[in-house]
Amino acid sequence: MDLMDKIENWDELVLPFQLDDANIRGRIARLDSVLEDVLRQHDYPMEVASLVAEAATLTALIGQTIKLRWKLSLQIRGDGPIRIIATDYYGPSAEGEPAKIRAYASFDQDRLDETNATPFEKIGSGMFAVLIDQGADMAPFQGITPLTGGSLTKCAETYFAQSEQLPTRFEITVGQSTTADEGNAWRAGGVMVQHIPDASPLMAKPDEDSSGQDGLTSATDLLDDDASDNWNRINILLDTVEETELVGPLVSPPTLLHRLFHEEKPRVFDPQRVKFGCTCGEDKVVQAMSIYSAKDIKTMTTDDGLVTADCQFCGAHYELDPETLGFEATKK
Repeated sequence: MDLMDKIENWDELVLPFQLDDANIRGRIARLDSVLEDVLRQHDYPMEVASLVAEAATLTALIGQTIKLRWKLSLQIRGDGPIRIIATDYYGPSAEGEPAKIRAYASFDQDRLDETNATPFEKIGSGMFAVLIDQGADMAPFQGITPLTGGSLTKCAETYFAQSEQLPTRFEITVGQSTTADEGNAWRAGGVMVQHIPDASPLMAKPDEDSSGQDGLTSATDLLDDDASDNWNRINILLDTVEETELVGPLVSPPTLLHRLFHEEKPRVFDPQRVKFGCTCGEDKVVQAMSIYSAKDIKTMTTDDGLVTADCQFCGAHYELDPETLGFEATKK
């Protein structure tokens, strides 16, 4: 625990751990200024902002395992007033470097105001997708499950059970804290636990009568008796976590880990720092415009003779010469 003792500020970190006797691995995440950086780019209504914060926290917990320079994305799409929530997690460019997170949402304000449904219900029917980009010359991975369970967190659990055959549990809290110095500030914290497939011969094959909502596979469908005992014990311990322990700042992740699972003798690994980061740039805008013809580009040109574009993630504004855009221009 020497490394853990040296870390004074646990905000913007993901701490991996393992419970060897139970064949469980997990992560604890804290996101504070990252969420502020993500959400200040847009004036989201509270219900939209809370979903974006939840999705960003899920992305940090899931993304910590990807390799250097890979990208993991969550895409939530529905037919309700909240149409899209998209997040990206960029793996560190080198060992010891921070990972980067960005996120945004698209919504219809008029339709949002017309219903008293929960924020999750305002996404409507649709899909929860996990995408992993492994870089050039590698086919991207994509897994999709329906929106179900009443929260994005439950959708993520269903995704891992259904698509990855991995029993997985998340416990996440997001919200705003108010202090005299900072005013209102977003904070988020979460714990992820997951059964280790290679370490256990006790994994069961899901049968046709899956017990999850809408007939989907759940974590309990994937475990035999002994593995279920371990899984249930860890979940009972995780059920005792309090919201104030998840979001901090009074309880550090190592302290929380000890409080929850000290009898399981947890092992911790090097924490991963995260920060807000966007990869947009003029070159990427030009590349995106290369699919359009000169006629299409002309319809996008403003009265000032420019083509404009705004990054949905960071709000960057680009003004481009139409003569440099379109597939005709790239052929010159």
